Amino acid sequence: MILPGEDLFDPRSDMDSYVSPVESRLDYDFSFAFNDSNFSDRVLKIEIVAGLPDVKSAGDGCSSITEWARNRKRRREDVKKDKAVEIVGQSEDELALTCNIPDTEDTVAYENQDVEAVAMVEGSTTDAQLDFHQRGDAAGPSSDSSWSMDCSTGLRVKSVHISSAILAAKSLFFHELFLNGIKESAQRDVTIQIHASEEEALMDLLNFMYSNNLSASRATALLDVLLAADKFKVASCMRYCSKLLRNIPMTCESALLYLDLPSSILMAEAAQPLTDAAKKFLSVRYKDIYKFQEEVLRLPLAGIEAVLSSDYLQAASEDTIYDLVLKWAHSHYPKLEERKEVLAKQLVQLIRFPYMTCRKLKKVLNCNDLHPEFASKVVLEALFFKAETPHRQHALAIDVPNAVNRRFVERAYKYRPVKVVDFELPHQQCVVYLDLKREECAQLFPTGRVYSQAFHLGGQGFFLSAHCNMDQQGTYHCFGLFLGMQEKGSASFAVDYEFAARSKPTEGYVNKYKGNYTFTGGKAVGYRNLFSVHWEAFMEDDSNYFINGILHLRAELTIRQ
Repeated sequence: MILPGEDLFDPRSDMDSYVSPVESRLDYDFSFAFNDSNFSDRVLKIEIVAGLPDVKSAGDGCSSITEWARNRKRRREDVKKDKAVEIVGQSEDELALTCNIPDTEDTVAYENQDVEAVAMVEGSTTDAQLDFHQRGDAAGPSSDSSWSMDCSTGLRVKSVHISSAILAAKSLFFHELFLNGIKESAQRDVTIQIHASEEEALMDLLNFMYSNNLSASRATALLDVLLAADKFKVASCMRYCSKLLRNIPMTCESALLYLDLPSSILMAEAAQPLTDAAKKFLSVRYKDIYKFQEEVLRLPLAGIEAVLSSDYLQAASEDTIYDLVLKWAHSHYPKLEERKEVLAKQLVQLIRFPYMTCRKLKKVLNCNDLHPEFASKVVLEALFFKAETPHRQHALAIDVPNAVNRRFVERAYKYRPVKVVDFELPHQQCVVYLDLKREECAQLFPTGRVYSQAFHLGGQGFFLSAHCNMDQQGTYHCFGLFLGMQEKGSASFAVDYEFAARSKPTEGYVNKYKGNYTFTGGKAVGYRNLFSVHWEAFMEDDSNYFINGILHLRAELTIRQ
């Protein structure tokens, strides 16, 4: 069945299971009938309100997206000033029709940020007859289009012959206008009113409803058509514009503009693929978030949200991402209450607290930029997550409700997260757990290494590093594990250490190597061949050291007095 207002000529996505007989003929081209009285049953009169001399359409003459956005902003301001012009001069027998409310006081039919779509049905063909002059018009294939100009009001009128069936099938606006059931909807002449800056886009939109094609090809012109399609509820044209815009090489400026579209249009779902493409562009562009840190800090809210939503940020750790978010918030929202509001409602859910270090989580509890109740909630949730088994953590990461903000999904951190258990008595001691995926280990061959996040013992920072290196004799590759101390001052620590790994068949931790070492800043100690096997044997499919695709490592550190 065909639902009221459904775009009959709109190709549906592959997700749609039902294809109507009408939809199977969607590729038909009716451009021959556009603006031709022989194939039309109505006359669409377009009242064009003249703008200021220096006001153009947003896309007129623009060489860049930035210029388009600047012109559009200026146009919106001018439209607001001139809005009274759009609703004056109507005779008493004109009937204003809206999409949802049959009788309104101000004749507003549909609104986006630029101008309102106003539709008036003439009481009779002769009563509202205008003095048109025939001319050849580039808007259509025939010469049936006509126009007139009222010099006293600055109102220009263009007349276009249309098929109500075609327009009603493509546009919900025209469907409700022509098929609302009241007597006037059957009249031949229909008048809509637009701003002069919208004329070119509207004519292209009308042509699209007949031909499924657009003459616009530049990004700025396509954006004008997209906004016109949103105003007149032509979802298929919005999707088509979105597709064409996605095929045009994107820039940071255009991506940010596309992200702002949902706040400028009512049919945001139709432009969602374009918004998604913009998010993906920004997340890839700023994948190495600290390489472009200054640019990231200048991004608007929608831009920073797109970047933070990515699983593939190349950050040292989630701690550094948290610090960057606070720095961005202080820069863009200097007032504390505004900053708290933005962080709580839009940004904090994009920070993956479960992958922050316990040391940083303590600072979160005392952060003045976060509401205390919220800070306590996210820290408690993070600690519970850290206490879960890897299997349970994986289940939480793929859980559908959690997939929205991805807070349990691990990013591509430069330094691998660790779990740490601290003891104060009888000695200062910590037990550190480091898990590496099989794929991560495979990528280490032949000379790679991966580092853990820092952990602390006795007030000093340490780290683990896993290597693919040659054995002591330099004859074959093998897996090595090392313990290092962060370079800081001239302090030295005498530390007992022990490395262990889970292995089959018991899947318990088995001690592999132990020793003691007096650390100074920047030094490291460890074992070149932790498992005493060649690299190939270590990486075999039936290797004893990978349990469900994970290598589980443990290091115990003790400071002896």
